[in-house]
Amino acid sequence: MKIPSFYFGIGKKPMEKGIIYKEKEEFKEVHWVLQPAHSGKFYEFSFEMDDFPNIKIKDIKNLKETGLTFENNRISGTPMASNLYHLDIEFFHTEDKENIEEKRVQLMVNIDPKDLWKNVPSDQSADFYKEDEVSFQGIFSDRKIVVASKRGRSHAHEGKFREDDFAVKELPANWNIVSVSDGAGSAILAREGSRLATASMNQFFSSAEILNEIERNVNILYGAEWSKNEQDRAKENLIRQLYEGVLDVHHTLEKTALENNFSISDLHATLIFTLVKKFSFGYVILSFGVGDCPINLISPDFSKIELLNTMDVGEFSGGTRFMTMKEIFNDQIVSRFRITCVEDFSYLVLMTDGIYDPKFLTENKLEDTESWKAFFNDLNGANDDGLKVDFINDMEIAQQLLRWTDFWSRGNHDDRTLAIIY
Repeated sequence: MKIPSFYFGIGKKPMEKGIIYKEKEEFKEVHWVLQPAHSGKFYEFSFEMDDFPNIKIKDIKNLKETGLTFENNRISGTPMASNLYHLDIEFFHTEDKENIEEKRVQLMVNIDPKDLWKNVPSDQSADFYKEDEVSFQGIFSDRKIVVASKRGRSHAHEGKFREDDFAVKELPANWNIVSVSDGAGSAILAREGSRLATASMNQFFSSAEILNEIERNVNILYGAEWSKNEQDRAKENLIRQLYEGVLDVHHTLEKTALENNFSISDLHATLIFTLVKKFSFGYVILSFGVGDCPINLISPDFSKIELLNTMDVGEFSGGTRFMTMKEIFNDQIVSRFRITCVEDFSYLVLMTDGIYDPKFLTENKLEDTESWKAFFNDLNGANDDGLKVDFINDMEIAQQLLRWTDFWSRGNHDDRTLAIIY
């Protein structure tokens, strides 16, 4: 005689068929709402079985097409396609193992908002073509530098160009410079304006003669043996030399527009730069800015955050200023130059508003220590994508930073450029 499968075993009292049937039906009837998933993002859901001690889930049919797996009452993995999936849970009663039954549940995988944006390559045959994304890592004084510049989703969606640009250069006598520019969205050749602004800025300070004069004035400004009047004159001379460099950039933009028969406003672009050298008395950082892109200096322990440029921000459209505008060369331009000397620092950061707007939101947070701690925690992997920029094991830091700049921020799809000296 065959012993029914719903017996516990020899010496144990079998469970009544009616109870087995009742427990299976109760399991079928319980309404499980699976938490929605998002395509491209890790997902997990655990089935709570405490109320059904005699029910065991064997497998889940149709799960493979979602990209998820099932093990130990837990669904997990990264679904790749958005859809409404119908999943059949195969289960059995512990006292009726031979009879496998099914219970249907639904799993909604929502589309990743990123997938709604096209990534149309820009036209390589167009005048003033530039790459859609570029990164750089190298030496900067006795430090290192990493820069990433990525075309924003709004431009990628329409096959337009990256309008941001940057340039990094090692100069004579251990000086270094990094320049960053954001081309105006309304200017048809902003991509060339930003390239010219950064390249010509760095080229101007490539002159050993100019750098020698700058260094002479730096030594006077920070030398204890010089009088206050001599130091004041040295400071004025430094600002004048920086001014001449900025004016040279404007003339380059003006000349390019004239030679190519288009308006200088077609080249509208912002500009920030830092010219840096380490002296025996500390790091000297000469900085300048036109537009709404910040330069920030962060102390070794994050106790002090210093904004090293004047920000042109306004509540109305067009509130910023550009290197192409003659009106920036007025009596107020002196306030755009900063001369900073610090014994040490942890990071020197330059960014365009494609980074600044989503990560800092408002100008007053640019000197807020908690905001900067959160920003570097984000860079360290505390983000939805789990992407980390490793400043210690930095062999691949340029590509890491480039991938990080692809972060999702609703309503913020501008070009993104971020330079970090560390």
